[in-house]
Amino acid sequence: MLTKDYIELEEKYGAHNYHPLPVVLSKGEGVFLWDVEGKRYYDFLSAYSAVNQGHCHPKIINTMIEQAKTLTLTSRAFYNNCLGSYEKYITEYFGYDKVLPMNSGAEADETALKLCRRWAYDKKGIRENEAKIIVCLGNFHGRTITVISMSNDPDSYRGFGPYTPGFIKIPYNDLTELEKALQDPNVAGFLVEPIQGEAGVVVPDEGYLAKAYNMCKEKNVLFIADEVQTGLCRTGKLLACEHEKVRPDIVILGKALSGGTMPISAVLADDEIMLVIKPGEHGSTFGGNPLASKVAVAALEVLKEEKLDENAEKLGKVFREEVSKIKSDMIELVRGKGLLNAIVIKPKNGKEAWDVCLQMKENGLLAKPTHQHIIRFAPPLVINEAQVKEAVAIIEKSIKEIENA
Repeated sequence: MLTKDYIELEEKYGAHNYHPLPVVLSKGEGVFLWDVEGKRYYDFLSAYSAVNQGHCHPKIINTMIEQAKTLTLTSRAFYNNCLGSYEKYITEYFGYDKVLPMNSGAEADETALKLCRRWAYDKKGIRENEAKIIVCLGNFHGRTITVISMSNDPDSYRGFGPYTPGFIKIPYNDLTELEKALQDPNVAGFLVEPIQGEAGVVVPDEGYLAKAYNMCKEKNVLFIADEVQTGLCRTGKLLACEHEKVRPDIVILGKALSGGTMPISAVLADDEIMLVIKPGEHGSTFGGNPLASKVAVAALEVLKEEKLDENAEKLGKVFREEVSKIKSDMIELVRGKGLLNAIVIKPKNGKEAWDVCLQMKENGLLAKPTHQHIIRFAPPLVINEAQVKEAVAIIEKSIKEIENA
């Protein structure tokens, strides 16, 4: 079978809820992917930062194989001999009292919302069903009905109502609007991405997170950080909030928590918050399964052992410096932190970000547009400097070819 055959299969039998680049991938290793014809590509999407440790990292894969031979799932109806060790490891790793293990990032976001609301009623004294949570315009926290209810992106929410109430939407990176919203005594939490990924790698002003955190503390409001994409060394720190020395009340993790091998997510909080949920009030068939527990520990160990935070910090600067040297009218702006970066593309000769991505694919690099005019660049954190510079050369070549077409 060739590329077109695989694409036709998906088009015929799969739901049409994605618009992929026309490439069919069959192998991954480190920073590279190969298609079914054997062509090699730089992966500059990293499955939306799920493969920070690189594709098929040997330590993670070997851990997965060994545990899969022994025990994969028991459900939380029983104890298993892997979960407790994982819980101890991850809570000490991030410095929180408790973890609630889930599977997808959206599930973890939903878990955080439930924790926040229950805390509001049990601890803050807000009347039942009146708690509100502040969210930011441009956010992306998943695809569930509740999560899309807080979105202002029509592609996410249009046609899926009625929507879940209880959210106050304010502009991102706007402390004045946050201060106004916090005047409402029924506000229980502020849910925020330290950097908005799906919005196009929107980096807030320096000091925004720290000031927002302090404002929340003054009003006894929980600061909830969605670090599903920005966490686990992607931005040059273990958590992106660490750039401003912010310790969120609730941290949401996912994606690279498994090194890209399986869905693993987690919510971290201290006892005062986490213990408001009692047995039977929240859970997941697969959450905290033995296989996930072992894989997550291995994935976290790789981040620390290979100092991927330091690599992301160093090479992110190299990437932005090198891209900024490209002389092109199509590049309006380069922004990012660590190895989470984006280029804002100005259309030229009828060509847009999508066309640039198609050309980069032809030249051996995979990335994807977001919001039509932005290209996100997020390679696995195991990339080296020579590879970053080679990748930037591909980006430059592709943009030049589009301009001169």
